[in-house]
Amino acid sequence: MADYDYDLLVIGAGPGGYVAAIRGAQLGLKTACAEGRETLGGTCLNVGCIPSKALLHASEYFDAAANGAMASMGIKVTPELDLPAMQGQRKDAVSGLTGGIEFLFKKNKVDWLKGYAQFKDAHTVEVGGETKTAKNIVIATGSSVTPLPGVEIDNAGGVVVDSTGALELSAVPKKMVVIGGGVIGLELGSVWRRLGAEVTVVEFLDQLLPGMDMDVRKEASKIFKKQGMTLKLKTKVTGVSVEGKAAKVTVEPAAGGDAEVLDADVVLVAIGRRPNTEGLGLDKIGLELNQRGQIETDHDFGTKVDGVWAIGDVIPGPMLAHKAEDEGIAVAENIAGLTGIVNHDVIPGVVYTQPEIAGVGLTEEAAKEKGKIKTSKFPMLANSRAKTNHEPDGFVKVIADAETDRVLGVWCIASVAGTMIAQAAQAMEFGATSEDIAYTCHAHPTHSEAIKEAAMGIQGKPIHM
Repeated sequence: MADYDYDLLVIGAGPGGYVAAIRGAQLGLKTACAEGRETLGGTCLNVGCIPSKALLHASEYFDAAANGAMASMGIKVTPELDLPAMQGQRKDAVSGLTGGIEFLFKKNKVDWLKGYAQFKDAHTVEVGGETKTAKNIVIATGSSVTPLPGVEIDNAGGVVVDSTGALELSAVPKKMVVIGGGVIGLELGSVWRRLGAEVTVVEFLDQLLPGMDMDVRKEASKIFKKQGMTLKLKTKVTGVSVEGKAAKVTVEPAAGGDAEVLDADVVLVAIGRRPNTEGLGLDKIGLELNQRGQIETDHDFGTKVDGVWAIGDVIPGPMLAHKAEDEGIAVAENIAGLTGIVNHDVIPGVVYTQPEIAGVGLTEEAAKEKGKIKTSKFPMLANSRAKTNHEPDGFVKVIADAETDRVLGVWCIASVAGTMIAQAAQAMEFGATSEDIAYTCHAHPTHSEAIKEAAMGIQGKPIHM
């Protein structure tokens, strides 16, 4: 039997990679994690999920004071924006959490190999000029921003930026154009809209948030318009030119037509993400990518190369941190000889705007393709907690199989939709019916009662509507 430096070597310390490394070490595997970034946590923790939520939360406070929401509840304040302080608390949150992962590595005796890893063979990588061997290697390198052909990102210049640059703006732009009506564009566009920017979202498709339930997508458009965003749907960007500290974005109808020029101080390119597989040396181990640039794996997350595994954004499925985390745990357990499983049919997704937008399972459109269904919607306007909190926008929608009553999907728009969706995901993981949810006692008054009410609607027994 060959001798290796490690039982497990994980390439990448993002949500999937660092979790896989910690879980592997907990299971008794001698473990290392290669990461070239100066801090652990990957894109999500350093320049993605976490810092964007810090700005979203802070900007919500400012907006509530500025738009009269606080005044309507008897709290009269005149807000003054201190953007450096707002950015400072974002950086503090990131610093604390990245340091926390480093502490967990030390606690669990995970070696941090500082540098970017490249395969020499299926059990050997070069990291920071050193060669390391491992019986099992997990690829968890995440993803990066998808470029828009012909448009150059210059985060340092602060005019045409990606999501990383949009977090670091030193001043509130007067006019911001967001290219892409997906999760990242809407979240970061919301931050700067609340702080005073005029925000225009350009989306090629006929609705925002591709992949989500159509009722949710349509309602989201109404809400964002009401909040002051300008939406240009069914519109394509044909060019972006920068002159000094300003940009001109040329757009035209997706189906063809007359061009229009949009002026902007900042242009955010947010059209999606792509797997990080370049520079890994996959050709040296005979590992090919699929048509979408992803690494294909089996049910256990093993690739076709023995001893090489892959998880997270580099494999098929939604590019979500929590998906990667669950896969990280599963792959470590599989390597250790246990049974690690991820149910990819029950992966919740959340858009952290205000209100939040969340869903799990099938959309109504996808569910109909599989057979007969029942659906029910309950408006947050009729929910007592949403009423007292002055949060009338949104609804909960439950989709169930018409014959078995098994819940196939749950979609909601509410101020705390991201928290509410956990209940739906857990119910679906255990094969719950809408009746199970309807007859589960929910605390009153809570936003989550709307899930119960929507389930009662499936049963034909709605109470509060």
